[in-house]
Amino acid sequence: MTVRIRHITVDCAKCYDLSLFWSALTGFRENPDDPNLPEHTEAVIEAPDGSAAMLFVQVPEGKAGKNRIHLDLQPTDATRDEEVQRILGLGATVVGDFRKDDGSGWVTMADPEGNEFCVERSAAERAAS
Repeated sequence: MTVRIRHITVDCAKCYDLSLFWSALTGFRENPDDPNLPEHTEAVIEAPDGSAAMLFVQVPEGKAGKNRIHLDLQPTDATRDEEVQRILGLGATVVGDFRKDDGSGWVTMADPEGNEFCVERSAAERAAS
């Protein structure tokens, strides 16, 4: 037997705001038949092909400590460094920079609520090295 991951769920303080950040980051979109609204306590964004979704759930407690699980993101149409700059413009911060002189490595970032994720090299960058 196998299972399908239906949602990647993120506990947060402002689910609507965080869904907008992650939508801009990933290209995932809300369901037009069930739109996210600022007053909702849950917000969902879905991959364009329906293969995955992110669910943001409002919780009263804040983030405490390092994530035990995080996403590793790989740009599809930009370099790692271009993508890091774009994500900074969306409101993320750099938590750790693990880029190496040979072009390998990654950047650990945090979304506006402190949830960590990594940005790796694109497939084209990997193939070129």
